[in-house]
Order: sequence, then structure tokens, then C-alpha cells
Amino acid sequence: MTFRRIVWPLAVAETLVWAALYYSFPALLLEWERDLGWSKTELVGALTLALMTSALLGPVTGRFIDRGFGRLVFSGSAALGTVLLAGLAWVEHLWQFYCLWFGIGVAMAGALYEACFSVLTHALGNEARRAITIVTLVAGLAGTLAFPSLHLLVGWVGWRDAVVIVAGVNLLVAVPLIWNACWHADQMRADQHAPGSAHPGVASRALRTPVFWLLAVAFSMAYVEHFSLLTHLLPLLSERGLSDEVAVLTASSIGPMQVVGRLAMLAVEKYVSTFWIAFTCFLAMSGAATALFCSQAIPMLLPLFVVLQGAGIGMSSILRPVMTAELLGRAHFGIISGFLAIPSILAAALAPTLAALVWRMGGYEMVILMAILTALVGLGCISSIPLLASRR
Repeated sequence: MTFRRIVWPLAVAETLVWAALYYSFPALLLEWERDLGWSKTELVGALTLALMTSALLGPVTGRFIDRGFGRLVFSGSAALGTVLLAGLAWVEHLWQFYCLWFGIGVAMAGALYEACFSVLTHALGNEARRAITIVTLVAGLAGTLAFPSLHLLVGWVGWRDAVVIVAGVNLLVAVPLIWNACWHADQMRADQHAPGSAHPGVASRALRTPVFWLLAVAFSMAYVEHFSLLTHLLPLLSERGLSDEVAVLTASSIGPMQVVGRLAMLAVEKYVSTFWIAFTCFLAMSGAATALFCSQAIPMLLPLFVVLQGAGIGMSSILRPVMTAELLGRAHFGIISGFLAIPSILAAALAPTLAALVWRMGGYEMVILMAILTALVGLGCISSIPLLASRR
């Protein structure tokens, strides 16, 4: 009953919200560049602004959710984001584009995974890990939904009408699902304990632990690797001579591989520690970037990139909240998770712009080399956590 009323509705809603508020950007990047005449660097700067805004507001939304305002924060943010997304249809100037994406960044802070995981952790307690896994399993298909559907919609009605259609679907489907699921989550939370406020010392104590910073750096590096490649994947593959259809298929296939990675994690989590799963996750992402680098000489490595990249980032979406709860505690999860998310989301925010700047200096080969390096740094941080955790 709990999963039918709370978890599955949030899984569907998060799939739609992620497809609309995040994946619409890389899916429409080439269309915006062709139609609006702005450079990649100028365009991805708007996404950077949105993600930075989301990161900085993460602890604020986490604190409100800790205090029992999850339904208002979550559903209100999703509604705000969809309305602003529709506003892109009337953009004519770059400053308008940036203003709308700034607002979408505000909405992201309360509508994406961090808010959802906080609601689930407070409502479900020890069952939250399974719930988070299910949500991320389903929402892992957001990219698979966004890339081909927007590709088709753009071909039929143009990108301006396409964003209005996507926003309308979210407003009519995702927002009511979030509101209803959060209502049931509030009832479970009220049955267990009264909403509390975050103690002012909780976050500062977490910030002083080496484990916190190792987690922060590791997942930040994972986000740099993933979002620098994903945001530029269509132009990267186009530069290598692949057709638009093959590029869209490649980008769309990463989503299902996220689901495969999460299913594999479910299958082995009873037999393998969280640390070993995390090690495998970062090893896969390092291998994925290496496979992409070599795929120009050996085209058969491109499917390997899709498999490893999807599986790696798919597992990381579960690992961050799970490792936060296991290593830093479930009490005041919202605010601690919010602070831990700041460097990760800032990394995701800066990654597209950083990749665009690196591309201007040395092409996409250098971008891929940067992705390999960041994944290896993340792997090193994760490898250090068991030693520090055992000392604690």
C-alpha cells in the first residue's frame, strides 16, 4: 500500500520532471544553437546558472522538508518549473533565456531527487533505501523519454511548441502525482513522529568530518564526468561524423543502462557492501570515458561506453543518499543531504560550461580526457572512505 500510494507515483512524477527540467536542455541544445544563433558556450551558461541556483538552495529546501513542508515545497517547485519551461517558447533574447533558466534552477532545488529522497527518508525510515532504488529505477528512463520524444516533437511542431507540450504534460500529470504522494507521506510521518527542526549544529558537525568531504569530492567528480559528456554528447558524436539519428539513439540508450545498473545493484546488495558497489560504480565511469575516447578508432567501443556510463551514473544516483544515511546518519537527513548536494550540483552546473571551454581549446578529445581524469579522482576518493569509516 505504501509503495502504491507514495513510491510508484513519485517514480512516475520524477521521470517526467527530470525529462522536462533537465534533459530537455541537452535534447534541444542543437536546435537552440541553430534557431537562436547563440553559441554553445552562451547556451550552456544558462544551464550552469540553473544548476548553481539549485545547489545553493538545496539546504534551504532540505530544512523546510525536515520541518514537515515537503508537500508544499515538492509540488510547488514542480509546478513552478513547468510554467517557466513553457515560457521558453516565447524567448527571443539571451537575457530572457537566462532569466527563465534561473527560475527553473529555483524549481529544481525542490523538485528533483534531493527533495524526493528527503520526503521518502522521513516517511519510510529503513524502507527508504528500497523506495529510493525504485524511484531511480523508473526515473532513469527520463533521458530515454526526453531525447526521442523531443526529437519527434521538434520535427512535428518545432521546439517552441514542443516545450509547451512537455510543460503541459508535467502540469497535468506530474504535479498532481507529487501532491497526492506527499500527502500520504505526511500521514506516515505524522504517525511516526512530529516534524522537527534541524538543529543548527548538525550541518557543521557533518562538514567537519573527512568522510563528508570525500563523499562530496567523489560525487562531484562523477557529476563533472557525466554531465560534461551528456550535455555535449550530440555535438560530440556529430563532430565524429555520426548521423543525428545515431547520436540521439546513443544518448537515449544511456537511460536504460541506468536502469540496468540499478537492477544489478539490487541483485547484489545483500552480498556486497555499499563500498564495493561504489567502487564498481566509479570504475565503470572511468572505463566508460576511456571507451568513448577510443571509440573513434574502434567504433565497437561506443556501445560499451553507453553500458558503462549508464550503469555507473545509475548506481551513483542511489549511492549518494544511501551512503549519506549510512555514514552521516538519518537524523536531519534533509539539511545534511542538501549541504552534501551543493558541491555535486555545482559540479554538474559547471561541467557543461567547463566542457564547452575545454572544447574551444582542444576539441572534444580533450573534453573526454578531462572526463577520464575526473572519474579517476572520484574513484580515489571512494577508495579512501572504508579506511576512514573503520577508524571512526
